[in-house]
Amino acid sequence: MHQASTTLSVNTPGAGLQEITGVVKHWVQAQGMEQGLLTVFIRHTSASLLIQENADPAVRSDLDAFFRRLVPEDPHLYRHQEEGPDDMPSHIRAALTNSHLSIPLVDGRLVLGTWQGLYLFEHRRAAHRRQVVLHLLGQ
Repeated sequence: MHQASTTLSVNTPGAGLQEITGVVKHWVQAQGMEQGLLTVFIRHTSASLLIQENADPAVRSDLDAFFRRLVPEDPHLYRHQEEGPDDMPSHIRAALTNSHLSIPLVDGRLVLGTWQGLYLFEHRRAAHRRQVVLHLLGQ
């Protein structure tokens, strides 16, 4: 059994879904493993991770719009206001999604469906530099 890990720095332009599938697949392939399990973990509480459709960009904008309706930026709803009106809603959105994902590796490839991609879901309005940790365990 072997293991490898790295940390990706991902610059986000602001709120929305940013696809990271390509960079993750490239790193996994470079490890030379055939079978295993990849864990993807985001080191933040106001951004999250998703596996989602990567064919139609409307899916990404619809998801972002849905979460904005579900968790509005209304300062009357939250006590936590120190980092701006989008901070507490960002924490709630992150709590409703994922901080980590597990993806099988079979025959040297991540087992993603035809239309599935990996996304960093930025919940803050401003641009951020996010850290995503990859850990691959396999052979």
